[in-house]
Amino acid sequence: MVILYVSRKKLFLFAGLLIISVISLIIAVSAYDRVITVMRPQREIPIYCVDTTEKKISITFDCAWGADDIPDILETLNQEGIRATFFLVGKWAEKNPGMVKLMHQHGHDVGNHSYSHLKMSTIGRDRIKAEIEKCNNTLASLTGAKTDLFRAPYGDYNNLTVSVARELGCYTIQWDVDSLDWKPEITPESIISRVINKTKPGSILLFHNDTKHTAEVLP
Repeated sequence: MVILYVSRKKLFLFAGLLIISVISLIIAVSAYDRVITVMRPQREIPIYCVDTTEKKISITFDCAWGADDIPDILETLNQEGIRATFFLVGKWAEKNPGMVKLMHQHGHDVGNHSYSHLKMSTIGRDRIKAEIEKCNNTLASLTGAKTDLFRAPYGDYNNLTVSVARELGCYTIQWDVDSLDWKPEITPESIISRVINKTKPGSILLFHNDTKHTAEVLP
């Protein structure tokens, strides 16, 4: 059997080197974590709902295509004393200026749904900015008011979309309850059941105009 004798001086030296190595490893791992955090920024999250216990919700409509059912929708909301938010595509607003003014006159919020209804995650910063700014200008010219609400078409967004909207003074608004009223095969009963079962205090409900049943299910 071989027995190794190590002097106390060498033992202390070895222990010191070991401690230094461990400390260096900890520092290296910590620095690596910081680098990863910088390289992978946190995801920008829009507003999906409001944190509240009050029995209040937000009813929103996305308007991008036709406008035939808008008078019926506005009439129902007016009869029930409900104020909603209409997210309008700029091109739609230009084609239906009377409807935009009517929404505003009835006390509803008019929000930005981009100018051309493009998928925001597929375009660059300059185009995103142009889409939001042009729609903002269009809406302001019709209502005389500036909006600070933006909803990305198709609910499609990325970090760049949210950050550009914020730079332009807009909150990006999503939803936590989708009525799915845009689906051709959905029934009025399915829309009502879906909305009732999923809605909670602070929910943001998504509807669309120019659908088969939306105006019908609102009352």
